[in-house]
Amino acid sequence: MDMAKTLHLYLLAALVPFVTAFEAPCIRCTGASRTAVPQLILTLKEEVDRRRNLAIISHPDAGKTTLTEKLLLYGGAIQSAGAVKAKGEQRRATSDFMAIEQERGISISTSVLTYEYSGKHVSILDTPGHQDFSEDTYRTLAAADNAVMLIDAAKGLEPQTRKLFEVARLRRLPLFTFVNKLDRPARTPYDICGEIEAEFGITCCPVVWPIGSGDRFRGVLDRRSKKVMLFERGERGKEAVITNMMSVDDPALLDALGDVELYERLLEDVELLDELMEPLDMAKVFKGEQTPIFFGSAMTNFGVQHFLDSFMELGAPPLARALDVSGATAEGRASGADFQSGAIADDAEVVDPRSDEFSGFVFKLQANLDPKHRDRMAYVRVCSGTFHKGLKVKHARLKGTEITLSSATAMLGNERKPFDDEMIAFPGDIIGLNNPSGTLSIGDTLYTGGKRISFAKIPSFSPEVFARCLCPSPSKAKSFNKGLDQLIAEGAVQLLRERGEEAGGGVPILAAVGPLQLEVVQSRMQTEYDVDVKFEPISYTSARWALAGWDAVDEAVEANKLLNIRKLSDVYGRPVLLFPSEWRLNSVVGELSDKLGLRPHALAPDVEERRRKK
Repeated sequence: MDMAKTLHLYLLAALVPFVTAFEAPCIRCTGASRTAVPQLILTLKEEVDRRRNLAIISHPDAGKTTLTEKLLLYGGAIQSAGAVKAKGEQRRATSDFMAIEQERGISISTSVLTYEYSGKHVSILDTPGHQDFSEDTYRTLAAADNAVMLIDAAKGLEPQTRKLFEVARLRRLPLFTFVNKLDRPARTPYDICGEIEAEFGITCCPVVWPIGSGDRFRGVLDRRSKKVMLFERGERGKEAVITNMMSVDDPALLDALGDVELYERLLEDVELLDELMEPLDMAKVFKGEQTPIFFGSAMTNFGVQHFLDSFMELGAPPLARALDVSGATAEGRASGADFQSGAIADDAEVVDPRSDEFSGFVFKLQANLDPKHRDRMAYVRVCSGTFHKGLKVKHARLKGTEITLSSATAMLGNERKPFDDEMIAFPGDIIGLNNPSGTLSIGDTLYTGGKRISFAKIPSFSPEVFARCLCPSPSKAKSFNKGLDQLIAEGAVQLLRERGEEAGGGVPILAAVGPLQLEVVQSRMQTEYDVDVKFEPISYTSARWALAGWDAVDEAVEANKLLNIRKLSDVYGRPVLLFPSEWRLNSVVGELSDKLGLRPHALAPDVEERRRKK
């Protein structure tokens, strides 16, 4: 970054004494949650240290989007939170901006929400809960520094929670747990903790402990301060009111609770917890050996602000990131982060967030955030250095080609604020870059400096649902192709074609993890591109990339090894094999896995590899 430009930006920032919460990813935004206050210019290290970035993972209907909105409510970013419902008069969720999300009351796309709270700059990545959109969640976790596992207190661990926990663990993210819906009949907190420890092998450390559940849920005990916080149900969408806060040893607590049984159980729990539960050790949390647990109700706001305050204190700031283990530099292959785990090898070359040189990577694309302008947005996680409008960066996948980032955006659900000449983004921030020509793809690394670097790429995973996508009429062909191109670039679904039709022509075949992905494509093609596409399902159940290439596939075909298996090309011209049954898949994998290079996932090739294949 040009030093004169940097000094100019810092001087401009010093002249702006008051700011709003929505100017979040810039040096001017150093205000607290309710009112902005004058602040001294912070160093890069101080800006990094005050960043808190988190992704929320859960099974569908555990209350993830509701919790996200309540965190915004307590952060002062919104004045009222709307429960996510398909019907009703309440406001739709701030983080659900697509028409289909608002109509069906589900989150199907990651939203990035940023605000200032208690001297910290907070970025919340609200991920899809539905299992059909697990790829989007995987990409989001690649950009997160912390994960919050949300659990329904009545149901405990559920299938999607288990899957996403493993991804968070592989990426070595510090894991915080929020047990939700205590305002409804629930399992005991001991049961919940026991299930987590038994299944995940991670030690639970309750930071707070619930007092009652269902209609008798009165509040929580802060185990560190030994303070009891009693709540009063407020108007839905508004902040809960703490009616009382007192020591657990205060004789007046019994009268405040008004329930002898709850009071006696609380005193017993205090003794048991001190004997049975490990004390909170953040070193163990950062190693993935322990998870701090919080209890509450996102719908009624019980325990939400306490969780937010605790996360500001305990959450990890942006940390060093390792370079790609499969190919980081033009000079040679560097040992670093595996794309699946994000694990950092002992000899890994890492990028320090406090480095002067800028670096970041694209983890998500989104078209038509503003349907009126047919925009295309690339979400970039800043990993080191600082970003400002007009920054010249190098594009790692394009062999270090220099591009100018002249248009950047800060986001809050469907609200966006363009970067001006005074704004600066720091490591841990999520920024949106205008991407009209499609130069940026998911997994791309951007950087400054003389040395070419690349972070771990983000893979595509094996689809399980396949369908031919039919254009309704020749007059809609242009809109049809444009819509598909943009949605494919987003990673909404994968595109396959018959061999020899890679450049277009023929009927495209869409491949998805689950059927809801195809429904979303159909809905968005209609609402955003005015094209009523039709789908013809194809009876295959799984797919594998044959990374050994077409010569190896042709040889296997000649030997009659691939009978009843469909051979298609992905967007890079690589062979993808479709299997009619799990039995057939296992048979071929067992015999030909090494010879064909069969893989359930694939990375985007570098530009040099693409040229060699043409």
